[in-house]
Formats: sequence, C-alpha cells, structure tokens
Amino acid sequence: MKHTDRSEADRRKLVNRLKRIEGQIRGIIGMLENDAYCNDILIQSAAVNAAVNSFNKELLANHIRTCVARDIRAGKDETIDALVATLQKLMK
Repeated sequence: MKHTDRSEADRRKLVNRLKRIEGQIRGIIGMLENDAYCNDILIQSAAVNAAVNSFNKELLANHIRTCVARDIRAGKDETIDALVATLQKLMK
C-alpha cells in the first residue's frame, strides 16, 4: 500500500473536516430516529454531500501538488493514468 507523508497540520485539517461530516451524518440519523420531515433530512443530506465534495477537492488538490508532481518528476508516468482513473471515479 502506498503512503503519503502529510504535515501534522494538513492531517489535522483533513481529519477535522471528516469529523464535522461525521457529526452531520449523526445529525441526520437523529433526524430519522425522530421522524423529521423528509425535506429537512434531504437538505441536511445535500449539506453532507457538499461537505464531502469539498473534502475531496482539497485532498485532490494536495495530491496533485505533492504525490502526482513528485511522481511525474521521477518519470513515473503511470501516475497520470491513476489520477485519470481517480477523477473518473469522483465524477460518477
């Protein structure tokens, strides 16, 4: 398995984003358990979707600036194919 060396600040920032998303998901679960109105749940679900997309954009930008750039400089052109495959998965 490949690894990425991240600074402690970058790691903390990404983990904090995911913890906020986790809290949003728990909120939606609570709404369901309390029979909240469907539209209200859908709005919260859309907010979670937007938060996950924002997380993905930040992680992808960091990946391109670090891992992808490093591999291309090292002549590892297969990294481009991996990036394209990742983008295709993200855009489904």
